Amino acid sequence: MTEIQSAPGTSAPAGTWTEVFLAFLRLGLTSFGGPIAHLGYFRQDIVVRRGWLDEHAYADLVALCQFLPGPASSQVGIGIGLTRAGYAGALAAWVGFTMPSAIVLVLFGLGIERYGSSLDPGWLHGLKIAAVAVVAQAVWGMAGAMATGKARATLAVAAAAIDLFMPTTAGQLAAIGLGAMAGVLLLEGDRKPSESALAAGVGRTAAIVCLAVFLALLIGLPLLAVVVPGRSVTSQALAEVSAFYRAGSLVFGGGHVVLPLLQASVVPPGWVTNDAFLAGYGAAQAVPGPLFTFAAYLGTVMGPEPRGIAGAAICLAAIFLPSFLLVIGALPFWQVLRSRPQAQAALAGVNAAVVGLLLAALYNPVWTSAIAAPRDFALAVAAFLLLAVWKAPPWLVVVLCAAGGAALGQLG
Repeated sequence: MTEIQSAPGTSAPAGTWTEVFLAFLRLGLTSFGGPIAHLGYFRQDIVVRRGWLDEHAYADLVALCQFLPGPASSQVGIGIGLTRAGYAGALAAWVGFTMPSAIVLVLFGLGIERYGSSLDPGWLHGLKIAAVAVVAQAVWGMAGAMATGKARATLAVAAAAIDLFMPTTAGQLAAIGLGAMAGVLLLEGDRKPSESALAAGVGRTAAIVCLAVFLALLIGLPLLAVVVPGRSVTSQALAEVSAFYRAGSLVFGGGHVVLPLLQASVVPPGWVTNDAFLAGYGAAQAVPGPLFTFAAYLGTVMGPEPRGIAGAAICLAAIFLPSFLLVIGALPFWQVLRSRPQAQAALAGVNAAVVGLLLAALYNPVWTSAIAAPRDFALAVAAFLLLAVWKAPPWLVVVLCAAGGAALGQLG
């Protein structure tokens, strides 16, 4: 096998794929609350607890993934794995973070008619409250590193205001763009790149190949699906790959944003009934990990073959493949850019804007969907206290919040 060439400014991978897998398996079992909450879990475990990246490198990686289409938290995980243990680490991070929720949703799809369609509403509400505490801790910690000083703090608040007044992908991109421009004009880019170099072990040639493959599949799969007509298993599998690859390639914002596109892809052709689609959506809210694993459920309950476990594997691989190609393709060039003074200044502004986006997300949708009564607020404050002051592990806080939500639900 040809040795991987490191891009300029990168270092060799510092760990093994097994340690990456175990770290992200733990995260995949405990990361409730959607992509914004996932970033909080990642920061606490990878930056604070393990020290694989510092605050600046982590914020730079988050900023890059905000620009890329697809599931941002999964892409950040792929980037962390890539930095820590090369290509094997990227795959290990994705498998560890994705498989727990994918397996649960496949099992749910296989037994949907027999076992029901969702968790108790009280438990689900408790998980949402846990997300409030996790995101609040992420905002607090990242603001202390990324939004210090009058200019950065003001930029973070401005980005939050833009996102709240324009709660769309365009609003998020506008806030990030404002951060980059303000950073060049107002901030100094004298920071050296972090020692935890991003894109360790990835050369420019490999990056360019990945970007070329991404575009070739995006254009070629729909054409190939037309060229191979009919109702055979092969043609159906190709149509599924095309639909789910397109969803993973063209959706900005990730998470819930992908649901309308998936519904338009699988319900009108009759692959999945609307009732089955909505039942799976409800179940997806109650499992940890990325919401894109909803694709595994859809592949399981498909009407035409391939379906079941084979259909789940096809749809899951197709929707996440663009993330691998984009992250591997973009990170080496991002690493080079971030070493230049002007780019560092722009990144400082973008990082402050990312803190603002997290702040906006803390209010909507995290706070607004979870805090409906004073007792919800009390549980959220207690969870934040456990995380920020008592340094309790996130998985324990999640379990306690779920149990607390169930108990509050019993009180009426």
